[in-house]
Amino acid sequence: MVRLTSESDGRLRRRAVAPACYYWHAATCTSAGSHRYTCKATITIDPREEVFKNAYADDWKVHAQATGKDGDIYGDYYGTVKMKRATKLGVDASPEPVKKGRTLTVKGKLTRASWSGTNKYTPYGKRDVKLQFRKKGSSTYSTVKTVKSSSTGALKTNVTAPADRYWRWSFAGTSTTAAKTTAGDFVDVR
Repeated sequence: MVRLTSESDGRLRRRAVAPACYYWHAATCTSAGSHRYTCKATITIDPREEVFKNAYADDWKVHAQATGKDGDIYGDYYGTVKMKRATKLGVDASPEPVKKGRTLTVKGKLTRASWSGTNKYTPYGKRDVKLQFRKKGSSTYSTVKTVKSSSTGALKTNVTAPADRYWRWSFAGTSTTAAKTTAGDFVDVR
């Protein structure tokens, strides 16, 4: 059995306190020699189907427990899993095409999953997001500037269009929210 528990306050949470933070799952085990086994378990947690709160985005402790044929139970702390809220990020560079040397406006929106009741993505404001570009034929992106998202999660900035380029936004993430980078939006410069 594998158990995941949230320990944001340093203490093990019990089922009565945080029911969505307490998971058991049977593992599949294979023999690794005399009285030894290698066991694997996958636990999928879907906040849309569980009683979940935004505060659960935290370090979760993984405990492994095994029951022997004699009924004895063995268990110990196994490791830490970082539970983060999912992020969405969009990009739109316009106009397309644009004349060389003219102003190009790059927009986007940063949102993150809300686990507290709505189970929808909500604006993630006042966060630094990098605007990056790569030249046509290259695979390397360079950062042009950092833009702070508005209270509605909106991103908007202007740059000069020097040549054909792919433009994207890149959010580094936080301790509770996952990092996200958009695909590049190609702009033809004529």
